[in-house]
Amino acid sequence: MYQFITGPLLWLSFGVFFIGLGVRIVLYIKGLDWQMDRVTYKVNVYYGIKGALRSIFFWLFPFGTRSWRVKPGITVLFFVFHIGLVITPIFLAAHNIILKERWGISWFTLPNSIADVLTIAVIIAAVFLVLRRNALPEVRILTTAYDYILLAISVAPFISGYLASHQVPGYSFWFMAHIICGEIMLIVIPFTKLSHVILFFLSRGQLGMDFGIKRGGMKGKGLAW
Repeated sequence: MYQFITGPLLWLSFGVFFIGLGVRIVLYIKGLDWQMDRVTYKVNVYYGIKGALRSIFFWLFPFGTRSWRVKPGITVLFFVFHIGLVITPIFLAAHNIILKERWGISWFTLPNSIADVLTIAVIIAAVFLVLRRNALPEVRILTTAYDYILLAISVAPFISGYLASHQVPGYSFWFMAHIICGEIMLIVIPFTKLSHVILFFLSRGQLGMDFGIKRGGMKGKGLAW
C-alpha cells in the first residue's frame, strides 16, 4: 500500500495538480475581456507591469495594503494560516525523504520543532477561521458547506501528519491517512476555490495593471488601493 500511495498515486496527484493549474491559467487569460479594453494590455506595457508587480508585492505582506490594515486580527490569522499551509509541506524533512527516495530531489528542510509550531498554528488558525465564518454576518451569509469541506481538506493533512509524526496510538493509520489526505488536497486544488494558490497572482496582477495605468499610476501618485 505504501509503495502505491507514494508511487503511482503520488505521480497522479502531482500530475492533476500541475496540469490542472496550467489549464486554469490558460482559461483565466482567455477569459479576460480584451475587447472592452478594461485594462490596456498592449499599450503602456511598462506601467502595466509595474502596477501588476506592485500590487502582488504589497498584497503578499501583512499590512502592506489598506485592506490588510482595516482588520489587523483577521490579517494575522490569514497570514499565519497560509504561511504554514505553504511552507510546512514544502520544507518538511519527512517529505524530503520521500522526494529523495522516489525522484532523487532534496532541498533545505525545516527543523522538526519549527514544523510542529507551524502545523499547530495552521490548525489553530483554521479553528478561528471557522469561528469567524459563524460570528460575522457578512461572512456567514456567503458561507456554505462547500467552504467548510475545503477547509477540512486543507487542514486534514496537518492534523493526520502531526499525529503520525508524534507516533500516537494507531500510527500506521495516521501515517497512511496523512499521505492520502495530502494527495486528495493536491487533486482538488485545480477544481475548487483552492486554485487561488495560483489565480491570486493572476487576478491581483490584472487589477494592478488596471490601477497602474488608468487610476493614477501613470501620474506618479501611487496606486489608489
